[in-house]
Amino acid sequence: MDKHWRKNLWVLWFGTLIDGMAFSEVIPFLSLYVNQLGRYSKGELSILSGVVYAASFVIVAVTAPIWGRFADRHGRKRMVLQTSLGSAITLGLMGLVTNTWQLVLLRTIQGFFAGVIPNSTALVAAETPKKHAGYAMGIITTGYIGGTLVGPLLGGFLANIFSIRITFFITSAMLLFSFGLTFLMVKEDFHAPKKKQSLKSLFNFHLLRGFTNVRFIRWMLISTVIVQTGLFTIYPIISLFVKDLMHNHGPITEVAGLIAALPGMAMFLSSSTWGKINDRHGAYHTLVAGFILSAIFYFPQGLITSILILGILRFLVGISNAAIYPTIQTLIAKASPTSKTGMAFSLNQSAQAIGAVLGSLIGGIISNLFGYGGVFIFNTIILLINLLLLEWKVPELKKE
Repeated sequence: MDKHWRKNLWVLWFGTLIDGMAFSEVIPFLSLYVNQLGRYSKGELSILSGVVYAASFVIVAVTAPIWGRFADRHGRKRMVLQTSLGSAITLGLMGLVTNTWQLVLLRTIQGFFAGVIPNSTALVAAETPKKHAGYAMGIITTGYIGGTLVGPLLGGFLANIFSIRITFFITSAMLLFSFGLTFLMVKEDFHAPKKKQSLKSLFNFHLLRGFTNVRFIRWMLISTVIVQTGLFTIYPIISLFVKDLMHNHGPITEVAGLIAALPGMAMFLSSSTWGKINDRHGAYHTLVAGFILSAIFYFPQGLITSILILGILRFLVGISNAAIYPTIQTLIAKASPTSKTGMAFSLNQSAQAIGAVLGSLIGGIISNLFGYGGVFIFNTIILLINLLLLEWKVPELKKE
């Protein structure tokens, strides 16, 4: 273990970076690509963009816990290889589609192969000596975060320099390269469980069995869904909103990519500061501050006419989200038995995917009914409702 854990870490870090990019790079040009595949009205385009973006996350929500169970039976490296290869093939095919529903189908299949991140994380956790565990988990986490940051920027840049279709081919090639590195360089000391599980048992299990405070875990997962819903409402329509603010002139895909990346960039830069605030003042006060600040920063986005102001507010939303996401994950970890930590984070990934689905669909519908500004007003309302629900339903949170 001591010999190969560092090599495993950096190879898998690269894989999670590329996988994060593959899922997020479509944000700047998704609606533009959908528009190329058919003649749609503004309202139809908003809704279809939401459907295309949500398609992959529907499957992620269902399969995340199941992938974890498969990995326990057959090894994490095998799951990383299968899912990265599947993602590479699916992404390459997206560059060949001729209509919107083919794109929806491939986005759905892409969601089925979304096991790279949790299985890479689990593999690193299992193969790293305990004295280096904190360092290794910190590194592997930055891979996916970095990928989601770089993805929109790279996607917008490549789409402008080459074309949207070529962007899919380039990212597919990068995933294949990551697959090859993992196959050749990652070592896993895996021992299959002695007790064989039937295939049926993988799909027939109580998700929260074994947790002592089920209600607390449930409300943390609900909060993850709500926060993720708010974050993802803008993604399907980001390029359309930017196009409106820029009056259809200038480098729209690059600017849309930058706007989409700003919240993640802010989260990356401010998460350590919020961590210190959490340690000093407790999880409850950190969560309350995060929810209130997010609501304050979301509301004016529905009223602006300047692309610069939008960028500033999106960055500030990222700072406030950095108070919410890690705090919820920390609370979930604290409330989970050691034997259930993997399942807890798989459920959290499912909750994030459900939020991504809801946000993508709701964003398209609301922008069609009330315009782009209505999306941000909606976000403000659901965040404040979430905070009130936590105050009402989870009173023990004040002790954290």
